[in-house]
Amino acid sequence: MDNRTIDLLNIRQGMKTTTLSDNMSDDERFQNTTIRPAIKFQNDLLVEAFINYTRKHKNVFQSLSPEKKLDYIENAIHKDMKFRNSLKGMVIGVFSVDEYKQYIQNSSALNKRMMNIVIERLKSQVILFENSEPTIP
Repeated sequence: MDNRTIDLLNIRQGMKTTTLSDNMSDDERFQNTTIRPAIKFQNDLLVEAFINYTRKHKNVFQSLSPEKKLDYIENAIHKDMKFRNSLKGMVIGVFSVDEYKQYIQNSSALNKRMMNIVIERLKSQVILFENSEPTIP
């Protein structure tokens, strides 16, 4: 194992998010052993990326009702492919080479799982976006 792989696995080792069972599908096992810890590790970056996204889109997010804010998060990730791909890159960037090789075997289904987790994670932290001050470019 190369140093990058060892370092990545060591960093994410303390970020276990769920228990594993023998009856899990390969995709579910990959989600729980790789995707969830990677998203948890990248949480601060994902939050900041979303804050930046809202600022670039005229800060309309701040004026929305709480329910509409949750819809906005979901729509931003589902409909803005450039933003979605950026978020995917942030998560995939902390995969080891072996994890990436496993990921590309079923990337379409794993991308769906990944983005659903990111959406739920951002929704659960919506209060952080309300406290973000717009910056003057």
